[in-house]
Amino acid sequence: MTARLAGLGLLALLLAGCGSGPVRRVSEPAASIQQLTVRADGQWDVQLRLQNYSSMAMRFDKAALDIHFDNGAAARLEVQPALDIGPESADVVNATVAPLPAGRARIAAALADGHGLSYTLRGSIVATPQDRQQKSWDIQRESALSPVPGLPGALR
Repeated sequence: MTARLAGLGLLALLLAGCGSGPVRRVSEPAASIQQLTVRADGQWDVQLRLQNYSSMAMRFDKAALDIHFDNGAAARLEVQPALDIGPESADVVNATVAPLPAGRARIAAALADGHGLSYTLRGSIVATPQDRQQKSWDIQRESALSPVPGLPGALR
């Protein structure tokens, strides 16, 4: 009889644990450059990819990022996308950026030589997880861009 009651008690505890639902986790978001295109006026059109690694939707409110190439600071990118991104998903926001002279020269050299270049994004992303408070994350992302065949002035 006691074994039967103990078994029922254990079963009740297991069932109670199942009722809490899925775990809602907030993870640090990420940013990367999906494409950078040099415009005729010398400015850059930047497609910034924002990645939500959380298990819930997040509203991306602001990104303030410095773009660095291997030779130093290249540009400052600031956007206020007000973009909702679903759980474990990504989306792209477009921005026009005025590059620093060193950044403009480095992109021109990479495009002229047909070679890629390394870049680093440093700064912050401000986002609001669903049903939670707005939060700011410090971001540092290293990656690379390469010229896009058939698209003059574009790197991915």
